[in-house]
Amino acid sequence: MRTIRVTGKGSISVRTDTTRITITLSEKLPEYSDAVSRSADDTEKLGAVLAPFGFDRSDLKTLSFDINAEYENYLENDVYKQKFTGYRYTHQMKVEFISDNDRLGKVLYAIANSDLHPEFVLSYTVSDTEAVKNELLGKAVSDSAVKASALAKAAGVTLGDVQTIDYSWGRTEFEVRPMNRVMSGGIRSAKAVSFDMNIEPDSITVEDTVTIVWEIKNSNTLPPGYSCDIF
Repeated sequence: MRTIRVTGKGSISVRTDTTRITITLSEKLPEYSDAVSRSADDTEKLGAVLAPFGFDRSDLKTLSFDINAEYENYLENDVYKQKFTGYRYTHQMKVEFISDNDRLGKVLYAIANSDLHPEFVLSYTVSDTEAVKNELLGKAVSDSAVKASALAKAAGVTLGDVQTIDYSWGRTEFEVRPMNRVMSGGIRSAKAVSFDMNIEPDSITVEDTVTIVWEIKNSNTLPPGYSCDIF
């Protein structure tokens, strides 16, 4: 069977509609059990900080959690040694909500002025990523079909049935960070109750590819087993 393999490319620009705050809590304690207990307590405190702004405890999602032993180097008799200093817990979480600069300013101010000393990163994403992925795949398939038809016409042959469709199912990032840095807590003001946020994030441009193998008909001029790859 003579075939032609064509890789179609889809590209789409999507406006973000969801704000994501990634929050990291971390502290070093002398005992492992202390680190576990403190992490649980601090997570509940963070939930309480967010509650006045319409968040349930379940809205706070864990991205990663670990507890590691920490050591410090010291010199003794001209030999470097290590001394155990405690266990550090690191709990990274996220909370997402439909973008609202007024709500964002109040939430960030409350987090920054809590006694948790968090680090947090602000980013924007898309609420319905599946719909975007499906539209992206549709564009990639259409692009492959257009390319294949043009090539078949130019070669004086006819496209037959689709033989295979190969999609890598790679991970597509739907996130943009207008403030690409870590912000820390402790930003206090006696009068303020909110940060004045006036952020309009850029759209997210995503791309993906689909490779389709088509049968070639009326291809007497082509050798048996002919296959052509087009990207």
